[in-house]
Amino acid sequence: MTAQDALHERLSAGLIRLDLALDAAQIRDLLAFLALLRKWGETYNLTAIRESLAMVDRHLLDSLAVAPFLAGEAVLDVGTGAGLPGIPLAIALRQKRFVLLDSSAKKIRFVKQVILTLGLENVQAEAMRVEEYVPAQGFDVVLARAFAGLDVMQALTRRLLRPGGRLLALKGRLPVDEMARLQQAEMLRVHPLSVPGLEAERHLIEIGA
Repeated sequence: MTAQDALHERLSAGLIRLDLALDAAQIRDLLAFLALLRKWGETYNLTAIRESLAMVDRHLLDSLAVAPFLAGEAVLDVGTGAGLPGIPLAIALRQKRFVLLDSSAKKIRFVKQVILTLGLENVQAEAMRVEEYVPAQGFDVVLARAFAGLDVMQALTRRLLRPGGRLLALKGRLPVDEMARLQQAEMLRVHPLSVPGLEAERHLIEIGA
């Protein structure tokens, strides 16, 4: 078995466990994204993870575990870094429109190269701070990794949501103290995530607009 075959097998097995049915072209694009991440990673300091099979788990499957919770058509990924989770989700959910936002110009240059190389027509990337971002239209979903406390993330992103939109905050351990600072009406649901290949805790906190 070649190294590429091993990556394909690892990804395919993980997709089955996540109950995600992707076609051959989507799987090819996910692995191509991983190859670009490895190629550019050291120069651009994109990721601390270097081992390819671990990247399948920690970058691809960890991102794709969020897919069932993305309602609506327009998704904003705040603090996307190297395009995570936005790029894998955009490959898997071609019918949705994604904007990937990060304050690091060099990381957004990488994301734009990925978009160009893979021909991802449903993705655009913007290099700016979330406080400065003024979209033409609001989003159904704002995705945010743990760049701040839940109350701060909500304050920064509320204006970017359409009526009825949701902030989905990606966390590791359940952030009980942060959740306590939210009003009860704002925090809608907590979704424990099971990511193939990862033993670490993952939680998705769903917060209303």
